[in-house]
Amino acid sequence: MEGVVINYRRGRRTMRGNQIIIEVPGVDTREKAAGLIGKKVIVRAGNKRIVGVVSGIHGNNGKVRARFDTGIPGQVIGGRVEIVG
Repeated sequence: MEGVVINYRRGRRTMRGNQIIIEVPGVDTREKAAGLIGKKVIVRAGNKRIVGVVSGIHGNNGKVRARFDTGIPGQVIGGRVEIVG
């Protein structure tokens, strides 16, 4: 399953470089997004492969948060990620 990186998880004055918000096609409700929690997320940045996990729901329209151990480069915003079971 693939998703698109929307942005970093952020507040008004803070940005968390190790957390991103992902939009998954076909997932448009909070209940469908809850089924993705705990799955692995793979981000490809150049020749690097960064693995994280879906950590929670973001809002009511089916977007999810993913958390990584390391920071995610800004070039992946707008790019595709892979969600595996």
